[in-house]
Amino acid sequence: MQIGDLFEKWGLTGLKVKTPILELDWEPADADKDAAWDLYVELLTRIATQRLPNDHGIENTALESVYSLFAITRSILKLHGRKAVGFSRIAVIVLNQIVRPFTAKWHRLSEQNAFEDKEKCDAFRAELYHLQGRLHCYTRLLADLASVEDLTDMEDEVNSNTK
Repeated sequence: MQIGDLFEKWGLTGLKVKTPILELDWEPADADKDAAWDLYVELLTRIATQRLPNDHGIENTALESVYSLFAITRSILKLHGRKAVGFSRIAVIVLNQIVRPFTAKWHRLSEQNAFEDKEKCDAFRAELYHLQGRLHCYTRLLADLASVEDLTDMEDEVNSNTK
């Protein structure tokens, strides 16, 4: 398997990555699978991948939850160490190119009291929704790496079956 193929398979395209990394042949080690599982569980249970209805939640809390992915990922990287090098490559790319632009923009705006403005809150939620879509792709990739059933859309399927 090549990392580029994995990104393409799970819809994580448009990332700026040096070609040699994307074309790197790689077979996930147990440490990669364990690290993928650990982050999968964290992502699957956070607002980063769970819909935030317009009449629920607090924008600042949602932003903090997304931002916490940095500390969580760092802990997982340290826990699994150098044996999870493939996972590390993927996690760092996703954090720096998908999560960081969102948190950097909204952290600054939140410090400027943006969440007191309904239009800014609406814009935040729209961008969060877009981020959640990208992170859904990431959770699917992590489930694949961890060799577990993907539960990313489990609640969406239940909700659509009960309507």
